[in-house]
Amino acid sequence: MKHARVVHEGTAQRAIERDGQLLLADGRLVSFDAVTWLPPLEPVARPRTILALGLNYADHARELAFKAPEEPLVFLKGERALNGHRQATRRPAGVEFMHYECELTVVIGRTARKVRRDDAYDFIAGYTVANDYAIRDYLENWYRPNLRVKNRDGATPLGPFLVDRDDVPDPMALDLRTTVNGQVTQSGNTKDMIFDLPFLLEYFSSFMTLQPGDLILTGTPDGVVDCRPGDVVVTEIEGVGALMNTIID
Repeated sequence: MKHARVVHEGTAQRAIERDGQLLLADGRLVSFDAVTWLPPLEPVARPRTILALGLNYADHARELAFKAPEEPLVFLKGERALNGHRQATRRPAGVEFMHYECELTVVIGRTARKVRRDDAYDFIAGYTVANDYAIRDYLENWYRPNLRVKNRDGATPLGPFLVDRDDVPDPMALDLRTTVNGQVTQSGNTKDMIFDLPFLLEYFSSFMTLQPGDLILTGTPDGVVDCRPGDVVVTEIEGVGALMNTIID
């Protein structure tokens, strides 16, 4: 099942996808165009912790002239960085390079503490798509992205749907693709992650507790390009969804 969170006629509510439309919690069936999309943080819970991986694809590390990491490179994000499907993200004035990052995002479904690799998928509620924009101008270095790179308000679109875990049979074999104004600029596959999902669940839960609704953004492959005001960016993951975002001044 595909879950969404939207605003319809001034009221925020949950919805599910039904035959190419949205079935709202109040029973009405509406088109995708009839709502304002919010990050699909429910029906699980709102995230207490948002973890994001850097350089988790070897080709992206090479693209940035870095050696692939031997241990996950991770940073924290605040919830206000999240944005919805079909929403806009600002490009600050004067920056030289702002790029998208198409990322498979894990939504935790139950309290996870000291999870074993073989049990990892039992703790996942589902998956969504993130576009974790970065501004290279603000980067201190690739191993310690600072707050202005990754935690600006509305700079991480998420959605459009939260897809149930069982509806994604193999999350480690999904094609990823990004288009800018309809032109394909990035393609890859989750099988090329350096640290796969079971490893990440085991690794993080070995020293911290993950709660229902917490998010793990799993990194992006190579192919990032500069995005300018007016650009329409679609980050798409096979079986999970196509997330659209527009860059504005």
